[in-house]
Amino acid sequence: MNNFSILFQKEWRENVRNFKILWIPLVFILFGISEPLMYHYLPQILNAVGNMPSDMVFPLPDYTPEQIIMSTIGQYQFIGMLIVAFGFAGIIARERRNGTATMLYVRPIAYTSYVFSKLAIMCILIIGSACIGLLANVYYTYILYGAVDAVAFIGFLGTYSIWLLFAISVVICASAAFPTGIASVISIFWLVILQLVDGLLGAYWTISPWKLPMYAGQILTGSFDKTPYLWSLSVTILMVVLLIVGAIYIAKRNVAKAKI
Repeated sequence: MNNFSILFQKEWRENVRNFKILWIPLVFILFGISEPLMYHYLPQILNAVGNMPSDMVFPLPDYTPEQIIMSTIGQYQFIGMLIVAFGFAGIIARERRNGTATMLYVRPIAYTSYVFSKLAIMCILIIGSACIGLLANVYYTYILYGAVDAVAFIGFLGTYSIWLLFAISVVICASAAFPTGIASVISIFWLVILQLVDGLLGAYWTISPWKLPMYAGQILTGSFDKTPYLWSLSVTILMVVLLIVGAIYIAKRNVAKAKI
């Protein structure tokens, strides 16, 4: 526990120094508040900057609050995954390359504490930022479009947080196994490319970690099938455990690769 506390403090100081503790929440908040504002004021924006006749009308569909929130999730699924992949792909690999890992490995630390300290800081930054951004989104959505069911939103937020935990685990395991550049590519493949594949071909299966954001949206609207959702949730949690265990094992195995 003492090892974890010390390592977590190190991770926290590093993320304060490189301003991730500031800019990551700001990005999620920005996308969170921009969606309801953009959809609501889009006709006025087009009239103001489009040099259109004053009597021209831009008919837009009547969006529900749930649709606005899911539009924000669409932004998070692309921009947010890029932040996770590129912002943290070197969280372990970079320490092997610059020699920091050597200074850590010669001390009596547990590799479990080492990996979990990085998992904890990523959860705080990514899941915490996404939750703050979605709460800001719900606030502006409530003002402009109406309220969403509080219980459904909690279920939605919990399910989406599990997906983010899966994304974090993928990045940590990739960083433990490969150099930063390769870890970034592998993370993008797992979190973005496979997500697109699931979106295109996912009609042929109902159980997949990449379907959790979709099931989260269905929870929000109150129209989801519990059986495939629970199976997908279980598979995702199992994969998170396997990825974290794999990251611990690989970090220990790659001690010899640390720069001296």
